[in-house]
Amino acid sequence: MNRPVIGVGVFVRNGTKVLVHQRKNAHGQDTWGLIGGHMEFGETPEQTAAREAKEEANIAIKNAKVIGITNDIMHAEQKHYITIFVEAEFVSGDLRTNDPTYISELQWCEVDKIPEPRFAPLQRFLENKRLL
Repeated sequence: MNRPVIGVGVFVRNGTKVLVHQRKNAHGQDTWGLIGGHMEFGETPEQTAAREAKEEANIAIKNAKVIGITNDIMHAEQKHYITIFVEAEFVSGDLRTNDPTYISELQWCEVDKIPEPRFAPLQRFLENKRLL
């Protein structure tokens, strides 16, 4: 039976900027999205956010909190995600792509200047004006 998967997207804040990355070799290839990934058994969304920030970008975060959820059905990829969005503060780390096969670029930018095209869950979240 096909079921939705739970994903976590993290708005890592550093002053007025957030961390974004360009995706590759995964669904949503060549789109811009947030650090994040699949929630693992027994994790809270905040724990997933911290783990993914370390795994994907070599950074530590703090004060993680859930700020919204989207229901994302991606028909072309035959995928269905419930995406939990978390906001957190950058603490430390030498920002780098730990998995260059999945992330082609990392950058800090203002929320209203996140490059396009955007990963579908992030685009839906922003269209719904969930983040101020």
